[in-house]
Amino acid sequence: MKIIVTVKQVPDTSGKVAVNPDGTLNRASMETIINPDDLNATEAALKLKDEYGCKVVAFTMGPPPAEGMLRELMAMGVDEGVLITAREFGGSDTYATSQIIAAAIDTYGIDEDDIVICGRQAIDGDTAQVGPQIAEKLHLPQVSYAGELVKEGNTLTIKRMLEDGYMTIKVKTPCLITCIKELNEPRYLSVHGAFEAYSKPLVIMDYAALKDHPLIDETTIGLKGSPTNIFKSFTPPQKGVGMMLEGAGKETTDKLAGILAAKHII
Repeated sequence: MKIIVTVKQVPDTSGKVAVNPDGTLNRASMETIINPDDLNATEAALKLKDEYGCKVVAFTMGPPPAEGMLRELMAMGVDEGVLITAREFGGSDTYATSQIIAAAIDTYGIDEDDIVICGRQAIDGDTAQVGPQIAEKLHLPQVSYAGELVKEGNTLTIKRMLEDGYMTIKVKTPCLITCIKELNEPRYLSVHGAFEAYSKPLVIMDYAALKDHPLIDETTIGLKGSPTNIFKSFTPPQKGVGMMLEGAGKETTDKLAGILAAKHII
């Protein structure tokens, strides 16, 4: 059994977001981090590895510097990294991205007892589309928004969290799961793991490695093959400083009521 985790290197949105003229993010000019939900997916995979001794492989699509992110995940306990990188893949939207990652996973190989785990969504797009699209293109059963996960043999019992409750679903492997942050608390990388990270295998999949796969076509990958067009991207204006009212009792509440009335809120 092996567990495939999909991860993404995303811009640190706490800083200024730079945008190219074509509407895509200028990732080279921004600090990057590992997508937070993908860390929860990685932790879910590592917990299964701790219990069953399985292999964990992290897949990411991005520029060559994304290797550093994969090495960081290896320091946490991931056994192998797969970097999907090519100029032909640049500018892909969720549809094109899922085409490419699904082709890479299929090329790498997925067996009857394997599991694919994804984070719920990435903070740079917030679409929550790539994981489910990968499942559709690989013809895998999928369960999204996993808040609890228990494995028994080739069956996973998953507590799927909804806005007004939850669903308990059982699914057999191979399957794809997308998880939420409430599933676990990601572990820190260890010093020993950091030393071992650079001795673990890293597979590079470029356009030449994937171009013959049925999912890869110049009309369905990259910016030209992306049906989504970005109309406008911008950094929202910073909110003004809040007002603090000190004190207690009727005098303070009357003052608050007067402020709200002046702003026509009440």
